[in-house]
Amino acid sequence: MLKKPKILVVGSFNMDVIASTGRVPNSGETVIGMKFQTAPGGKGLNQAVQCARLGADVTMAGKVGRDDFGKKLLAVASEADVDVSHVLTDETEATGVAVILLEVTGSGTQNRITVCPGANFTITVDELAWLKEEIGSYDMLILQFELPMPVVETVAQWAHDAGTSVMVNPAPAAPMSDKLLSCATYLSPNEHEAAILANHEIRVGDGINFDDVKAVAQAFQNRGVENLIITMGGNGSVVAGKDGVHHTQCVKMPHVADPTAAGDSFVAAFCTGLTAGLSQEQALAFASHTAAITVSRMGAITSLPTLAEVQDLMRERAFEGFSPEILDGLR
Repeated sequence: MLKKPKILVVGSFNMDVIASTGRVPNSGETVIGMKFQTAPGGKGLNQAVQCARLGADVTMAGKVGRDDFGKKLLAVASEADVDVSHVLTDETEATGVAVILLEVTGSGTQNRITVCPGANFTITVDELAWLKEEIGSYDMLILQFELPMPVVETVAQWAHDAGTSVMVNPAPAAPMSDKLLSCATYLSPNEHEAAILANHEIRVGDGINFDDVKAVAQAFQNRGVENLIITMGGNGSVVAGKDGVHHTQCVKMPHVADPTAAGDSFVAAFCTGLTAGLSQEQALAFASHTAAITVSRMGAITSLPTLAEVQDLMRERAFEGFSPEILDGLR
C-alpha cells in the first residue's frame, strides 16, 4: 500500500519566454520564427507542480519579484495544491525568466535555454532559517542549481542532518563541493550535465557507450555519490550504484512536441514514486512514463501530466512491471 509522501522543493520560479523556429539563427543573423508564447516554469516550480499532480503533499520555498510574472507563477503553484506560504517576494529584482528557443525540424525538436535568475538569486540562507527545525518532517528534499549555491549546500546539509532524503538535480551544471555531494541521497544529472561535472564525455551513437557511463559513475562514486541517475532523453535513463549499472528504456511517444521540463518531470515522478513506497526500479519506470507524456506536449507546467494520465499510458503500453492500480494509493 502506497502512502502520500511529503516533499519539500527548494528551488526556482521562472516565466518561460518561448520562440519556435525552423532554424536557429547564426551569430548576427535574424530569422523569421514560427510561434511565440509564455509559459510558467522554473526547475523548482516544474518539479513541485509535477510532484503535486502525481499525488504528493508538496511545499515549495523560493523567491519571486513583485511583478505580474511572480503573481502568475504563485497562482499556478497554488492551483496545483503546492503550499507556497513560505515563498518570498523581492522588492527590487524581477521574477526569473527563461528564454527558450525551440528548433522544430522534420527530425524532431531541440531546445536552447538561457536563464536570467532575477529574484531567484537574491534568496539567502537566513531567509530559509525556518527550515532548519522543520526539514526533518519531510520524506524528500528536492534541489536544483537555479538558486545560489550556498543556499543549496546549506539546505542539503540541514536535510541530511535531520535524516531526510535529498535529491540533487544539478541543473544547470555547476561545480559541486564534496560537502554537497556527501549530503545527496540521489544525484540526477542529464547526460550533458554528467559529462561536464565528471569531465568525461558519454558517447551516444547507435546506443549508449556503457564504458563511458561506468567512467562517469566512478568519478562520482569516488566523491561519495552512491546513487547516480543519468537521464538520457530518448535513450532512457541509467542508474549507477553499488549494484552496478542498470539501464531503463525510454517510453517512446508518437510525437515529441517540446523536451522542455522532461528532466524535471522525470525527477519529480521518481521522487514521488520512491517516497510513496515504490521500489527504485518501479519508481524509474513510473518516471519514464511520466516524462514521456511531458515531451509530447508544449511548454513546461502545461505539459506536466496528472497521476490518472500516467496510469492510462501505462495501461495503454501494457506495462508489466507493476499494476498501475497500485498508484491509486497516491490519490
